[in-house]
Amino acid sequence: MKPDEGGLTREAATERDQIDALLLTRVADGDREAFAQLYDRFSAPLYGAAIQILHDAAEAQDVVQDAFLSLWEKAATFESSRGSAFSWAVTLVRNRAIDRVRMRRRRSELLADSVPEDLGYMAGRLQAGGDESATLGDEARAVRAAVAALPPEQQRALELAFFGGLTQEEIARKLREPLGTVKARIRRGLMRLRDSLADRL
Repeated sequence: MKPDEGGLTREAATERDQIDALLLTRVADGDREAFAQLYDRFSAPLYGAAIQILHDAAEAQDVVQDAFLSLWEKAATFESSRGSAFSWAVTLVRNRAIDRVRMRRRRSELLADSVPEDLGYMAGRLQAGGDESATLGDEARAVRAAVAALPPEQQRALELAFFGGLTQEEIARKLREPLGTVKARIRRGLMRLRDSLADRL
């Protein structure tokens, strides 16, 4: 019998999928032991799927944890007729990872739109290219601490941009403020961040 893509025979793969589906059914009933077993079975390959998309260990771990939380909360909605439990889990991880990638792009667009060239911020970022993802985790923590020290209106705007992944237009709608006001707050906030994070970013 020919092996499937994971190196298992069709019979073994079918048995694996049946066990996964049974565990997920037990999870839907609130069985924590079944959830632990499912975690042991899925966590490594799901992490691998996340890291392929994100290229960042901390973000990949966050995505996998989010996916498992969804598995716990939505286990009762699983339908084996629509695919295997593992395929469902992979879909959850991929969707969350892609959302993270889109959020990164929005941050880059925000910075490109908001930061004047004389701040000297974007030049270094553009040269960093693919290396940026390797330092996102450490930088995010540093930025969060610096943002917390900003005036409330600047803090709120930057939190929505950097950590909420919203565009400036979306922020203006959410805060019910003119777009120009939001842009000014973000620009002033970024200038303050430039000063407080000069040695780290």
